[in-house]
Amino acid sequence: MHCNKRPMYFISSSPFNLMGIDDWVRNFKFISYVDPFDGRHPNVFVPSKIPGFKPDGIEDINNHLLQHPEVIDYITRRGGSPVALFLMFDEKTEALCRKLGIQVWHPKAELRQRCDNKLETVRIGNKAGVRSVPNTLGPARTYEELLSSARNAGLGDDLVVQTAFGDSGRTTFFIASKDAYNDHAEKIAAENVVKIMKHLKCRSATLEACTTTSGTLVGPLMTEIIGNPELTHYKGGWAGNEIFADAFPENVRAEVRDMARRFGNQLHEKGYHGYFNLDFLIDKDNEVYLGELNPRISGASSLTNHAPFAYADAPLFLFHLMVFFSIDYDIDVEELNDRWARKEFIEPWSQLMIRSTEDLSYIITQAPATGIYRMAPDGTVSYDRFVSRWKAIESDEEAFFMRNAGPGDLLYKGTYLGFLFMRGRAMNDESELNERARNWTGGIKRLYASKSLTEIQCDEAQEPAR
Repeated sequence: MHCNKRPMYFISSSPFNLMGIDDWVRNFKFISYVDPFDGRHPNVFVPSKIPGFKPDGIEDINNHLLQHPEVIDYITRRGGSPVALFLMFDEKTEALCRKLGIQVWHPKAELRQRCDNKLETVRIGNKAGVRSVPNTLGPARTYEELLSSARNAGLGDDLVVQTAFGDSGRTTFFIASKDAYNDHAEKIAAENVVKIMKHLKCRSATLEACTTTSGTLVGPLMTEIIGNPELTHYKGGWAGNEIFADAFPENVRAEVRDMARRFGNQLHEKGYHGYFNLDFLIDKDNEVYLGELNPRISGASSLTNHAPFAYADAPLFLFHLMVFFSIDYDIDVEELNDRWARKEFIEPWSQLMIRSTEDLSYIITQAPATGIYRMAPDGTVSYDRFVSRWKAIESDEEAFFMRNAGPGDLLYKGTYLGFLFMRGRAMNDESELNERARNWTGGIKRLYASKSLTEIQCDEAQEPAR
């Protein structure tokens, strides 16, 4: 990887997911829609904004970037046989890459889409012997039809319903009454088949893995930060992760690793190769259930690829690259998985996805820069220095903030303000943000300033003529 000569590009809305991989892989560059580093990162290329473009999802952003004249010129000038990596992409992305002579180093979009279906995840898990939360698959066009399916499957009346595709926070519905069903009836009834699950009181966990011809490599198990109102505006919304050695008992960690390995091997039989993410649900009795599959890089990738095990051997994503390099390889998967499971390779870190949670519509006029921030004894937060890596954090009083929304961007309910990384835990044992994490979150938010469009128009009207 250090001697790699092929130009490699991670093309996405920001460098967040694979931040730091360029330290390991020569000629690795980020082509991004936003620039968290204000032009100070040598491996991040951000083209100028084209007026009128209003992105509709990450795939749309990537397709926009691949058609941007400055991006095309940048890739052409660097020459070679370019390779593209994505968080999200579709068939249009693949066609644009073919036109530019770029190889996409992921499984085909059609296969990824098929595997990303939450209903198909259940089927793959069943075939691999990986149990899901007690569930049934079927239509739920009315509340009565939902109850009938659930009762026939012995699931009771307190239910969770998921549609086949989409962000779990937006397509997972908690239904314990007819009123709750009616709140989401339009989305649920529109589906021919939904996943109907028993509602369990459980903790959410996630891990990342990579399926290869030698077997499936499995990263560390992380807790998920879900639905915390300080960070996200909707129930079930993903808001970050923690990684620490005693998050779960050893027997749970061992069971999850085995389930992930078997699931990955089953994916490989379906023709899916490379990186993927699995979510798990762990109930109060430490029973483990498969949650869902993300057949791609994920939001947890930033923690996975900087965990201590990554520096003992190599980041997990490098094994994804090796799958697509035209070289022969043989990995001792069992040895690596055993070593990566040791407690000494699990150092406590947390990442928080900070969103705007207020019901407003403003324009950002001031935003904190990417870099290291310090927290004073009274809980206030201030900028300390510029760095481009969260591994530069030196103490528990420091955290790394990577800005996502900057001056001129819209500020509304749900805007991703940025990503915060800190040593240690972010939650207490009740899965609520601890005081330290709340201070960090509030401190970063207070560094943002904004104005309504009306205020800005008034300011502009009062400026003297030039």
